[in-house]
Amino acid sequence: MTGAIVVGGGAAGLMAAGALAAQGAPVLLFEKNRDLGRKVRITGKGRCNVTNRCPPQEVVAAAQGGKFLYTALCAFPPEDVMAFFEGLGVPLKTERGRRVFPQSDKAGDIAQALARWAGKAQVRREAVARVLVEEGRAVGVAAAGKEYRAQAVLLACGGASYPATGSDGSGCRLAQGAGHSITPLAPALVPLVEAGGWCQKLMGLSLRNCGVKVTAAGKKKPVYTDFGELLFTHFGLSGPTILSASSHMRPMEPGRYTVHIDLKPALDQAQLDARLLRDLEENKNRQFANALDRLLPQKLIPVAVERGGTPGGTRCNTVTKEQRRRFLALLKDFTIEVQGFRPLEEAIVTAGGVRLGEVDPRTMESRLVKGLYFAGEMLDVDAPTGGYNLQIAFSTGRLAGESMAKALAQGDL
Repeated sequence: MTGAIVVGGGAAGLMAAGALAAQGAPVLLFEKNRDLGRKVRITGKGRCNVTNRCPPQEVVAAAQGGKFLYTALCAFPPEDVMAFFEGLGVPLKTERGRRVFPQSDKAGDIAQALARWAGKAQVRREAVARVLVEEGRAVGVAAAGKEYRAQAVLLACGGASYPATGSDGSGCRLAQGAGHSITPLAPALVPLVEAGGWCQKLMGLSLRNCGVKVTAAGKKKPVYTDFGELLFTHFGLSGPTILSASSHMRPMEPGRYTVHIDLKPALDQAQLDARLLRDLEENKNRQFANALDRLLPQKLIPVAVERGGTPGGTRCNTVTKEQRRRFLALLKDFTIEVQGFRPLEEAIVTAGGVRLGEVDPRTMESRLVKGLYFAGEMLDVDAPTGGYNLQIAFSTGRLAGESMAKALAQGDL
């Protein structure tokens, strides 16, 4: 028998395993992938947005289920996460939106640091089949036809996004097998599928500085507003602003949501009209569609002309005030009707998971099964882009590991 078993060698599992080992607890770590921290290695487009340089209360406010995370985030807040990685030899930098990255821009540096932190754990490259529960207590796991006994078990297997990295929902099945309820898994931070065909015409176009607003049928106020980058794809919309917006678009139903894009957020209606008038005057003998190359990206011009209602062949010196008004309205409110989300497999984060009411937020221990703990994306919590989700994984993993170590030392398990 060992002291503790950790199932999952990702951000939360490695943080917990290291915390256990730091307290002298023997740890057996199960990871079915060849590499530890496999999903960490692809986060942030391979750069790894480690955390967000903000107070823990901001993470709580941003996250779905954030109140549950208060204890964990205050015990290991973003500033401590930054100090932790820099103490492991990974210099960090802060970018726009207070997003924190390794100075090397290499996610592998973060994964390797976590692996070093958990280096005292014994690693088994096996998939766990079930949690062993006897008389309401977790006593180990079964893997590869063999039972491994322990005084405590932590499930930190991730969600169901990016299944190729091992996050295939198996952790929730283990939790369910141990008696826990699971909030159905759904995509969070996921690209959007368009109901029409405008995005396909703009496929590959990236807008770096645009305003984004999402409205929902039957609601007076927008459900989300943002400013930043988005990408048009063959199926719809992606990019940082869209991924963050998706976490506010629940429940998703075809036709329920509309994305409104302000193509010129730095200019108000009057300023934009003056700009357009100047371009038209400078190109008064040219066709309207050929006079917009300084105002819009080339790929966007034919679509904007088509949607704006002014024939592209109209001479610039004959464009009417009403035609300008309609075109300007389009530039300030370029709408895309949403059909739905892309599949869960393409989501950055999974919504849903182990129900929070069944887990003690002070320790991450199950309220149903003594000695069973949870951390990371397996829990029914998720947050927008910007480093919040990895912060949640690190904080819950650290709290779970330290809680397990304390219970082991006191003989409570």
